[in-house]
Amino acid sequence: MNIGEAVKERILELCREQDITINKLCSISGVTQSTVNNIVSGRNNSATISTIKKLCDGLGISIEEFFHSELFRDLEQEVK
Repeated sequence: MNIGEAVKERILELCREQDITINKLCSISGVTQSTVNNIVSGRNNSATISTIKKLCDGLGISIEEFFHSELFRDLEQEVK
């Protein structure tokens, strides 16, 4: 799994845990629907830390909590 896939899965996982839709996440975080849709559809594999921070703020969690997941433990090497 690469970082883009892990970020996508983590966003979806957190939405399920908090029982909110992607649309609701956009609304509470101030991130545009198109940006989040591009991340969760896999069209954007390089979400910025700024975007992730806004999503975390909307979810009421810290960046540390976002990345504290098994999804980020064994990522593929990005530079080959």
